Amino acid sequence: MSINVGENLKASHSIVAEFQYPLKKVVRGYANRSLYLNLTENKIESKPVSEEMKAIFTGGKGFCLRLLWNGIQATTEWDDPENELVFSSGPIAGITTYPGSGKMVVTTVSPLTKSIMDSNGGGHFGSLLKFAGWDALEIQGKADQEVVIFIDGDEGVVRIEAAPDDPIDTHLIGPALTELYAQNEKDKRSISVISAGTAAAYIPMCGLNISYYDPKRKEVRIKQAARGGSGTVLRNKKIKAIVVRYSQLNADSNGVANMELLRKAGQRIQKEISMFDASQNDMRGTGTPYLVEIMNQFDLLPTYNFRFGTHPEFHKIAGDVWKERFDHSGPDGCWYGCTMSCAHGVPHYHLRTGPYQGDSVFVDGPEYETLGGLGSNIGVFDPEAMLEMSFYADTYGIDSISLGNSIAFAMECYQLGYLDKEKTGGLDLIWGNADAAIELIHQMATGEGFGVTVGQGVRAMKKIFVEQFGADPVALQDIGMEIKGLEISEYISKESLAQQGGFALASKGAQHDEAWLIFMEMVHKQLPTFEAKAEALHYFPMWRTWFSLHGLCKLPWNDIIPESNKTAKEPAKVPEHVENYTWLYEGVTGSKITQDEIIVQSEKVYNFQRIFNLRVGYGVREHDYPPYRAMGPVFKDEYESRAERYDKELIDSVGLDISGLTTEEKMKALRDYREERYEKLVDAVYKRRGWTKDGVPTLETVKRLGIDFPDVIELISKHQ
Repeated sequence: MSINVGENLKASHSIVAEFQYPLKKVVRGYANRSLYLNLTENKIESKPVSEEMKAIFTGGKGFCLRLLWNGIQATTEWDDPENELVFSSGPIAGITTYPGSGKMVVTTVSPLTKSIMDSNGGGHFGSLLKFAGWDALEIQGKADQEVVIFIDGDEGVVRIEAAPDDPIDTHLIGPALTELYAQNEKDKRSISVISAGTAAAYIPMCGLNISYYDPKRKEVRIKQAARGGSGTVLRNKKIKAIVVRYSQLNADSNGVANMELLRKAGQRIQKEISMFDASQNDMRGTGTPYLVEIMNQFDLLPTYNFRFGTHPEFHKIAGDVWKERFDHSGPDGCWYGCTMSCAHGVPHYHLRTGPYQGDSVFVDGPEYETLGGLGSNIGVFDPEAMLEMSFYADTYGIDSISLGNSIAFAMECYQLGYLDKEKTGGLDLIWGNADAAIELIHQMATGEGFGVTVGQGVRAMKKIFVEQFGADPVALQDIGMEIKGLEISEYISKESLAQQGGFALASKGAQHDEAWLIFMEMVHKQLPTFEAKAEALHYFPMWRTWFSLHGLCKLPWNDIIPESNKTAKEPAKVPEHVENYTWLYEGVTGSKITQDEIIVQSEKVYNFQRIFNLRVGYGVREHDYPPYRAMGPVFKDEYESRAERYDKELIDSVGLDISGLTTEEKMKALRDYREERYEKLVDAVYKRRGWTKDGVPTLETVKRLGIDFPDVIELISKHQ
């Protein structure tokens, strides 16, 4: 993308609305104001952030949820002008002394799940937004023409600009707007662009791409806030991109209270990364693809729509393959100072299909979730196909987890005879057909063909296939790998009751960012009782929520393990690193915080989100159930692939004499046992969280947490 492209776009832009604001320094992690835009009214204004807001909602996800709550009604649909996109990073976000400090969260009413969605992403936008003067960005309304929103933190100006000629796909618009708004080559690092892609006009599973400029490679790189359809909302509002500029970044842009505490924490973990990363998970060399081999080893790699957990060809898309292909010519942190450096990419990939066929592109990733979803789960073990699908999913703006699971579901329905070539528009959706999968992706971006049906997601396809094709609704419910309308992250949970709860009880749907407990339960045998599982399903979702309150990445917490963990009483918590985060909080804000207070800080927001889901028609027990395949074997071949394990469970745990029983009879007994066991888990978790039997936070809980606002009390009182 040449500089002339940016200049040409400049001529086509015109100012729709402009707002000037005084530049102020961030103080102890907060800018103390939020930015509000209404695209219907072309209104731009500043709102104060109160001390009460900070005390109760902290920042990041908490700010997003509170602003969204105040901005919409219980009846607001995802595509109503009233729906909002709200962005916030958090008080710790943007520090450069500790790895993983550049995250942000976006919330909205989801077009995919119809409930409240939060999704976090890396890149530079969240931190630069704060340093430009804003703790949160709240966008409401719909533009009457295609627009770009530009926030200039150097000049103190916000503009809504008509952008009729700007491209839409991310790999084009990101570099074009970086060149348009940067003052020079060096200034490109001051620019971050949020965009979606052409598929967002047609399907509800599109996320946001968040850019950062890589000066070593001279590439505009991207990270994603992919889950739940915020990109679809962006394009529905006729926003092509949101751009922030801030060039005055320094080590103390956060105006911290105690820099020495930040350095103390940073020096400790930097030393550990230097000493142990290569021998532990090799995040700097391989990144998240290292998980492919480990998941396969422990029978956890989703294969053929989560039927199985292993595949003999896993090694073709495993970490070593990608380590050889990644460009190691420069650092790979997606925010300044992140020595985890896991954001790898493949340079000079020549596209084989689609509108950009023949172009040489830089492919960010692929990450593990993409390899699981678009690789093993649909039976594709071809690195070239993985790069093709990964690139196009990104530039079109499609969430690769929802995409992979949706294609896998369609492929299994094809295998079961519910679909045929006539119904798929001629596509042969057999396992491993990469060409068909790629064609589906292109169809999602053009709004044509069977790809648009697949792009509606698993929950929608279940309804369509039953109503239009006469499919068995019970079978589809069992194999449709979604919870609350959100497709399940790429880990087999059949043998981990705790992880079944981790997926099904998660606020927004089946995402692993709340709880990943498989190894605690299956490998380390640390969760033997319902009470132990419930405690883990309280602590870890609250602990992980804290990262989203503060603009932090979770990987530095537990993807590098310190020496002290060998003797730790609770090694799964990585207590030395938890202590680091108490130092970071105190160092930035000036307020001490204990590990228990961290959990309470998160409980406020976690329970508020549960109540928010209740407000929009969800958030009770009936929504907290996984499909049976997430709990156990649906078909005979699934049972027989683990027959020794399942037979032993029936004998030892159920007390069943299995001699003479058919596989089908054993499957029925196993299902009864596992479903009853799941009900007991839900009871235990609700009790630990301070919720009713129907999964609603009690009056006592909301009062204890200080979220007993009159409208909250009125709402939950109807459900006590």
